[in-house]
Amino acid sequence: MNPRRVLVYFPTFARGYLRNPLGLFMSLIFPVILILIFGAVFSSSGTSPVPLAVENLDQNSPASVGFLAALNATGAVTVNLVSPTVGNLSDYLAHHSLSAGLVIPAGFDAAVAQHLPVQLTVYTNPASGGEAGIVLGAVEGVTNGLNLRLANGTPIVTSVSLTVGSPLYRYIDFLIPGLIGFSVLVSPMFSMVNIGSTWKRDKLFRQLSLTPLTRGEWLTATLLWYVLLAVVSAGLLVLVGGLAFGAHVTLTLLSLPLLVVGPILFVALGLLAGSVSSTPETAGVIGNIITFPMMFLSGTFFPVSLFPSWLVPVAKVLPLYYVVDGLNGAMVYDNPSAVYSDILIVVILAVGLAVAATRFFRWRED
Repeated sequence: MNPRRVLVYFPTFARGYLRNPLGLFMSLIFPVILILIFGAVFSSSGTSPVPLAVENLDQNSPASVGFLAALNATGAVTVNLVSPTVGNLSDYLAHHSLSAGLVIPAGFDAAVAQHLPVQLTVYTNPASGGEAGIVLGAVEGVTNGLNLRLANGTPIVTSVSLTVGSPLYRYIDFLIPGLIGFSVLVSPMFSMVNIGSTWKRDKLFRQLSLTPLTRGEWLTATLLWYVLLAVVSAGLLVLVGGLAFGAHVTLTLLSLPLLVVGPILFVALGLLAGSVSSTPETAGVIGNIITFPMMFLSGTFFPVSLFPSWLVPVAKVLPLYYVVDGLNGAMVYDNPSAVYSDILIVVILAVGLAVAATRFFRWRED
């Protein structure tokens, strides 16, 4: 291993990569586009009150008006009264593309005054996602408060709702580590699958073998480039997230090992896929089969905790899961013990795949 030859070849490989518009787009520009799109869609998620159509069949009685005022004061919903003559509120909601509604029955005021059971009807749309939970939670909270006052009870146990890690964290803060993991995966995988297959077909590795450059030196220069690319991409995503959406995450020393070992892992995986393939077309198919499940099942865009129970073990088989989980632990949760475990798993996978890749990678074809 001659460090001088590594340093000489490094800018040559970098120039070749940067001349490829697709590679540059996928490594630096595409992740930024994703963070702008997802950040714009979800940056205000949970901060705007949910419109709630209310059909008051109790003719604006004092109890019903007071209940709706308390509901509106939660800030979780905005009460919009509809005429009691609309008939079936469910049909009204469907015809007006509304996701939530509430029916206050006739006799509500009398039932409250006499402490008799009375039932409110809440309509929600399962397709509305979190809005249904917001509406149900707001109605339940106001109802519980009313029941407590009617029973002359005194609150003893109270609760406060905060986000995990800190009250400051929002969806964008959890998205950034996922997209950094996405960048760590995509750039090395697609590039090395292509290089491993097309350079073998075009005899470029054979030509390099006739130069003083050794296989180990070529691999070292390649790895250094993708590590540098991962660090630059991570810094760019953190910068864009902070400037565009006020994200509260930063690159920490604890996250740097994942930005070094992660690219090594996927360089080895991409080189292995390209080396065992007979043609570039076959390599492309294998690369896509490996890459696309990891993109969507490793917690890149959506937390693995939201997956069905049967899908969670599948996610934990994928190497990218441990990169993303470790970045979340380092940049969001500040949980060193979990990060160390993820780093160890990524190192083991990287070493195993590197050994396999060098076993099948031929510097000089027979």
